[in-house]
Amino acid sequence: MPDSTGHNLDEEMLRCIEVCLDCHKACVQTIPYCLQQGGMHAEPNHIRLMMDCAQICQTSADFMLRGSDLHEQTCAVCGEVCARCATDCDRMADDPRMAACAEECRRCADSCSAMAGLASIPAQERRTGRPL
Repeated sequence: MPDSTGHNLDEEMLRCIEVCLDCHKACVQTIPYCLQQGGMHAEPNHIRLMMDCAQICQTSADFMLRGSDLHEQTCAVCGEVCARCATDCDRMADDPRMAACAEECRRCADSCSAMAGLASIPAQERRTGRPL
Protein backbone atom coordinates (compact mmCIF):
# COMPACT_ATOMS: atom_id res chain seq x y z
CA MET A 1 0.00 0.00 0.00
CA PRO A 2 1.69 3.29 -1.07
CA ASP A 3 1.84 6.00 1.57
CA SER A 4 1.90 9.77 1.04
CA THR A 5 5.62 9.69 0.12
CA GLY A 6 5.03 7.06 -2.55
CA HIS A 7 6.87 4.18 -0.87
CA ASN A 8 5.20 0.86 -0.27
CA LEU A 9 4.42 -0.42 3.18
CA ASP A 10 4.05 -4.18 2.75
CA GLU A 11 2.05 -6.34 5.15
CA GLU A 12 5.13 -7.43 7.11
CA MET A 13 6.19 -3.81 7.64
CA LEU A 14 2.67 -2.73 8.61
CA ARG A 15 2.56 -5.53 11.20
CA CYS A 16 5.99 -4.55 12.50
CA ILE A 17 4.91 -0.92 12.86
CA GLU A 18 1.82 -2.02 14.78
CA VAL A 19 3.84 -4.32 17.05
CA CYS A 20 6.38 -1.53 17.70
CA LEU A 21 3.63 0.88 18.67
CA ASP A 22 2.00 -1.73 20.92
CA CYS A 23 5.33 -2.36 22.67
CA HIS A 24 5.95 1.38 23.05
CA LYS A 25 2.54 1.75 24.67
CA ALA A 26 3.04 -1.26 26.95
CA CYS A 27 6.36 0.04 28.27
CA VAL A 28 5.20 3.65 28.69
CA GLN A 29 2.10 2.49 30.58
CA THR A 30 4.04 0.02 32.73
CA ILE A 31 6.76 2.43 33.92
CA PRO A 32 4.48 4.30 36.39
CA TYR A 33 3.20 0.94 37.65
CA CYS A 34 6.79 -0.20 38.28
CA LEU A 35 7.63 3.00 40.11
CA GLN A 36 4.54 2.60 42.28
CA GLN A 37 5.40 -1.05 43.08
CA GLY A 38 8.90 -0.18 44.24
CA GLY A 39 11.57 -2.79 44.93
CA MET A 40 12.97 -4.60 41.91
CA HIS A 41 10.19 -3.12 39.76
CA ALA A 42 11.62 0.35 40.34
CA GLU A 43 15.33 -0.42 40.00
CA PRO A 44 16.97 2.38 37.98
CA ASN A 45 18.43 -0.01 35.38
CA HIS A 46 15.03 -1.63 34.85
CA ILE A 47 13.23 1.71 34.42
CA ARG A 48 15.99 2.95 32.09
CA LEU A 49 15.72 -0.20 29.96
CA MET A 50 11.93 0.18 29.73
CA MET A 51 12.38 3.82 28.69
CA ASP A 52 14.97 2.77 26.09
CA CYS A 53 12.59 0.11 24.80
CA ALA A 54 9.68 2.53 24.48
CA GLN A 55 11.84 5.09 22.69
CA ILE A 56 13.45 2.72 20.18
CA CYS A 57 10.05 1.19 19.39
CA GLN A 58 8.67 4.64 18.59
CA THR A 59 11.77 5.48 16.55
CA SER A 60 11.65 2.23 14.58
CA ALA A 61 7.96 2.72 13.80
CA ASP A 62 8.69 6.28 12.64
CA PHE A 63 11.57 5.13 10.38
CA MET A 64 9.34 2.53 8.75
CA LEU A 65 6.38 4.88 8.41
CA ARG A 66 8.41 7.45 6.52
CA GLY A 67 10.19 4.89 4.37
CA SER A 68 13.69 5.54 5.68
CA ASP A 69 16.33 3.37 4.06
CA LEU A 70 17.83 3.06 7.55
CA HIS A 71 14.83 1.24 9.01
CA GLU A 72 16.67 -2.10 8.97
CA GLN A 73 19.33 -0.66 11.30
CA THR A 74 16.79 0.85 13.71
CA CYS A 75 14.83 -2.41 13.65
CA ALA A 76 17.99 -4.38 14.46
CA VAL A 77 18.64 -2.19 17.51
CA CYS A 78 14.95 -2.32 18.44
CA GLY A 79 15.04 -6.12 18.35
CA GLU A 80 18.04 -6.14 20.68
CA VAL A 81 16.59 -3.64 23.16
CA CYS A 82 13.18 -5.33 23.20
CA ALA A 83 14.76 -8.74 23.81
CA ARG A 84 16.71 -7.33 26.76
CA CYS A 85 13.61 -5.62 28.13
CA ALA A 86 11.59 -8.85 27.85
CA THR A 87 14.28 -10.74 29.74
CA ASP A 88 14.37 -8.07 32.45
CA CYS A 89 10.58 -8.00 32.80
CA ASP A 90 10.61 -11.81 32.99
CA ARG A 91 12.45 -11.51 36.32
CA MET A 92 9.07 -10.35 37.67
CA ALA A 93 6.90 -12.67 35.56
CA ASP A 94 4.93 -13.74 38.65
CA ASP A 95 3.36 -10.26 38.31
CA PRO A 96 0.75 -10.49 35.50
CA ARG A 97 1.40 -6.92 34.39
CA MET A 98 5.12 -7.59 33.99
CA ALA A 99 4.47 -10.89 32.21
CA ALA A 100 2.22 -9.04 29.74
CA CYS A 101 4.85 -6.36 29.15
CA ALA A 102 7.52 -9.03 28.61
CA GLU A 103 5.29 -10.72 26.03
CA GLU A 104 4.81 -7.45 24.10
CA CYS A 105 8.56 -6.90 24.15
CA ARG A 106 9.20 -10.43 22.86
CA ARG A 107 6.71 -9.97 20.02
CA CYS A 108 8.43 -6.74 19.05
CA ALA A 109 11.91 -8.26 19.32
CA ASP A 110 10.90 -11.06 16.96
CA SER A 111 9.11 -8.75 14.50
CA CYS A 112 11.90 -6.18 14.37
CA SER A 113 14.61 -8.83 14.08
CA ALA A 114 12.75 -10.30 11.10
CA MET A 115 12.35 -6.82 9.57
CA ALA A 116 16.09 -6.25 10.03
CA GLY A 117 16.89 -9.46 8.21
CA LEU A 118 18.00 -11.26 11.35
CA ALA A 119 15.28 -13.91 11.11
CA SER A 120 17.81 -16.58 10.16
CA ILE A 121 19.49 -16.18 13.55
CA PRO A 122 17.72 -18.35 16.17
CA ALA A 123 15.53 -16.29 18.53
CA GLN A 124 17.36 -17.53 21.64
CA GLU A 125 20.70 -16.43 20.17
CA ARG A 126 19.26 -12.99 19.31
CA ARG A 127 17.95 -12.63 22.87
CA THR A 128 21.14 -13.70 24.61
CA GLY A 129 23.71 -12.56 22.07
CA ARG A 130 25.42 -15.94 22.38
CA PRO A 131 25.49 -18.70 19.76
CA LEU A 132 23.50 -21.79 20.64
